[in-house]
Amino acid sequence: MDNENSRNTIIFVIFTIVVVVLYQVFVMDPVAKRHQAEMRIAAAQAAKHPANAAGGAPGAPPAGFAPVALAAASSPRVKLDTPSLAGSINLRGARIDDLYLKHYRDLKPGQQTVDATSPMHELFRPEGAEHAWFAEFDWAGANVAGLPGGDTLWTAQPGATLTPSTPLVLTYANGQGLTFTRTIAIDNDYMFTVTDKVTNAAGAPIALQPYASVQQRGLPGDLANSNIVHEGAIGMLGADKPILVAKNYKDWKKASVIDGDSHGGWLGITQKYWLSALVPDQSTAIKSEFRVQPVAGLDAYEAGFVGPSQTIAPGASLTQTTHLFAGAKVVPLLRRYETGLGVPRFDNAVDWGNLWFFTQPLFALLTFLKGYIGNIGLSILAMTVLVKALFFPLANKSYESISKMKKIQPQTEALKKQYEKDPTKLQQETMALYQREKINPLMGCLPMLIQIPVFYSLYKVLTVTIEMRQAPFYGWVHDLSARDPTSIWTLFGLIPWDPSQLALVGTYLNGPLHIGVWPLIYGFSMWLSQAMNPPAADPAQQRIFQLMPILFTFTLSQFTVGLIIYWCWSNVLSILQQYVIMHRYKVDNPIDDFLGRFAKPKAKAAAG
Repeated sequence: MDNENSRNTIIFVIFTIVVVVLYQVFVMDPVAKRHQAEMRIAAAQAAKHPANAAGGAPGAPPAGFAPVALAAASSPRVKLDTPSLAGSINLRGARIDDLYLKHYRDLKPGQQTVDATSPMHELFRPEGAEHAWFAEFDWAGANVAGLPGGDTLWTAQPGATLTPSTPLVLTYANGQGLTFTRTIAIDNDYMFTVTDKVTNAAGAPIALQPYASVQQRGLPGDLANSNIVHEGAIGMLGADKPILVAKNYKDWKKASVIDGDSHGGWLGITQKYWLSALVPDQSTAIKSEFRVQPVAGLDAYEAGFVGPSQTIAPGASLTQTTHLFAGAKVVPLLRRYETGLGVPRFDNAVDWGNLWFFTQPLFALLTFLKGYIGNIGLSILAMTVLVKALFFPLANKSYESISKMKKIQPQTEALKKQYEKDPTKLQQETMALYQREKINPLMGCLPMLIQIPVFYSLYKVLTVTIEMRQAPFYGWVHDLSARDPTSIWTLFGLIPWDPSQLALVGTYLNGPLHIGVWPLIYGFSMWLSQAMNPPAADPAQQRIFQLMPILFTFTLSQFTVGLIIYWCWSNVLSILQQYVIMHRYKVDNPIDDFLGRFAKPKAKAAAG
């Protein structure tokens, strides 16, 4: 008796803890944040650059900010055009501050799938526009006048264009004997190579320090606001034994300044899918710095480094090379740079989480399967089969134990009545019954415990890897990394209205009360899976377990639909496996009971 109650109590405690934590972290906290983020995204979409592929006129910017087009046109520029990037280089300050990702597009209002009319995703935008994000490269030196800065106007050759085959050469002479030459090269993907040369034609030696930074003005407009993904300061400092630095925007602002000394490594600012990272010479000693300070009424987030001071003799020159990654966090690409440029652990720009030893293999398995199957959704289903096959023997033992317990349930009920007034004897007789039938009541918990790390790791993969962004499945699912787009409040698309616009409750109908088709399928599969098990001995626990499918339906409705598809398919496979075992032990089950309702009328009709 105690063992049976222990099993039920363990299951109840585990489910309760998981539900409470997940609901608080992933539902309640993000509701208000999601609404704010949607408003910011709408404002950002309205201010899109007119050069974008959307082709629409930019909307009015928020008060205090210039339209992106106006901010870009306020200084002379050189066009940038590569297979992966479009934009321009700002000659004022020689900043890289205008970048669009050709391979990634954003949904326009009302769109469910991207097409040729969808705007390219904007990564960098110039200072003066809302959500500015840019990179700059400078020199620092004590008592050295005329050093280039953010307002310095550099000179480029007429008609110059930055492409993978034509680097951009910029020059600036300070009129005091120093000539600065900046060569910006770009590959076919997202890696810039910035080579700065300083020639000293003055009559005295000078000491300079190279400096580079990536900066954001205010919080990003498409901030995920999710506890599952890291956004903000990031760096892997040191080439030999790199140390990870990761602070979200809130903690970064609270710390104000984070600095340290290292050799090589990389550092920058990361968002859910996007990264801007500086990669200094890996053999050079640098002083890294993550700083937050007010600029023009905004929090300016800056990640940068300062190189060692070097003396340039009269008539001599100094050359400094820095790489800048500005683009999508594509895992194979990050690993290619890690190998080719010697960038330490560059793929850790993707937030693999504390269970990286599960998350990374799952991602590798999914991408491997996608190479053969061609669809991430089907790859998730195939991966689920492989995971189930891996734990098949252990699950079999668990389901055998559950089936035996359900089969001897009449005997345990008889023991309860017989020893109702003698709990000690009831426990002894129940244990003896379990031993005779070779039953371990705790075995029923194992499949659930095993799946929790897989569940979390797959959620990480679907949330943080850009390979999952806008990955389609079938039917109404066009993005496996987003939640199910259907809603019971629109009868799954039959009623043409937006529940979020409803006064007072709209935020909740589009938030924690948003339930689509796949969450309902999951709720049913969870109910059926529970119905295959023997009921809890305690009536209160029975009622709680009966409510669990409903509660989990609401909870998981906020999760990525790819994860829910995985969980539904996992439940189906578990139900099939348990059904076969229950048949083997001739145990009643709800599937046969349901099918029997149709078989009895046919048998009566045949007998009549």
